[in-house]
Amino acid sequence: MKAQLISIGNELLIGDTVNTNASWMGQFLNELGIEIIRVHTISDDGDLIKETVRQSMSESDLVITTGGLGPTHDDITKTCITELFNSKLVKDESVEEYIKGLFKSRNIPFSESNTWQAMVPENCEVLFNKTGTAPGMWFHEDGCYLAVLPGVPYEMKYLMKRRVASKLREVWKSVGFIHTEYLKIAGIGESTLSDQILGDLSSFLNNHVSLAFLPSFGQVTLRITGKGDTKEEAIQRTEKLITFIKEKGGPFIYGFSKEVTLSEAVGEQLKSQNLTIATAESCTGGLIAARITDIAGSSKYMLGGIVSYGNSVKVNQLGVKQKDLDSVGAVSKEVALQMAKGAAERLGSDIAISTTGIAGPDGGSEEKPVGTVWIGVFGLGQHFAVKAFFTKDRIVNRERTTVIALEIIRRLLSGMEELPYALKKEHA
Repeated sequence: MKAQLISIGNELLIGDTVNTNASWMGQFLNELGIEIIRVHTISDDGDLIKETVRQSMSESDLVITTGGLGPTHDDITKTCITELFNSKLVKDESVEEYIKGLFKSRNIPFSESNTWQAMVPENCEVLFNKTGTAPGMWFHEDGCYLAVLPGVPYEMKYLMKRRVASKLREVWKSVGFIHTEYLKIAGIGESTLSDQILGDLSSFLNNHVSLAFLPSFGQVTLRITGKGDTKEEAIQRTEKLITFIKEKGGPFIYGFSKEVTLSEAVGEQLKSQNLTIATAESCTGGLIAARITDIAGSSKYMLGGIVSYGNSVKVNQLGVKQKDLDSVGAVSKEVALQMAKGAAERLGSDIAISTTGIAGPDGGSEEKPVGTVWIGVFGLGQHFAVKAFFTKDRIVNRERTTVIALEIIRRLLSGMEELPYALKKEHA
């Protein structure tokens, strides 16, 4: 089964609103075994809405629109769909009664514009919406099914889960099932992972099993998807590939779900080993500490952090030697080592991690270009620093430094000798 999604609204095109609906629906429909072949984002233009819906329906089994069902003048989707099908609007008494009751319970006056929301094309089946005032609409025209849904995310999700999903199962009883697994990997490049660690996977891949590499900021997510006539069959078809990847790339894998984060994996290791951690951050500005404390319960292992952006803070709070700052500069092995040791000793942690670098876009030199970062580690009998080079983009540099710092800690706690991206330890 092939589907297309149409997101309607000027606000989506000019950046006032981020289109999260399309990504959520894509995942939801994929899990139902429905293939999304195209996603449209279009303006509140009547002719464009009608033409996009018409063309999409001619190419697909299913089309879903979101947006343009509100009570104001710029909400024109319902009118456009009515005109497209040469239909007419009729009042749905149950919807009007529900809206009136909702307004009464909230002590809000009921107006003419609210009556408009109870008007629906006569050729649709109403998808009753208990989370808002705009009902969804379900059509079957010219061999294609069309769902017209509100753009408010929680209303759309309610209708997809409670109304649309059951309709799809009724229409396509043999739609099949899709099962997706995610493996999270950090500290190794996408091409290195593919070529040197996993190798040729073609024997595992076919019409029923697929693999996608999804890279981001020093991490790679592997998405393994299996298709089958039953959920059990879809799961079974992914097992051989997943087992192979675990055998080949096991040490590099830190998580087995889409939601798990690197900081969560580090936290679990610290907790299981009854260890504590502290941070001393310059170029990352507290981002590592923020990632660690994003996790509920992190107070069991996170003691604290020092954002030592200024050299005076490095000296007074972390014990960095002024002579080293004067001779080799803040972005150096010597300073990274002293920052990590100072954080561990002053905050009393088992492990400490430090960062000092030139995040950019300015401040670099020929000797230390923008993107130069030193990361220091102290604890568990280790005291070393690593030097990394990133980009000229400030945000990217901070994010990548944070990922690598956390991955260094994860590997240290796992007993791995190899550092992320084959970085070299420079000991104190």
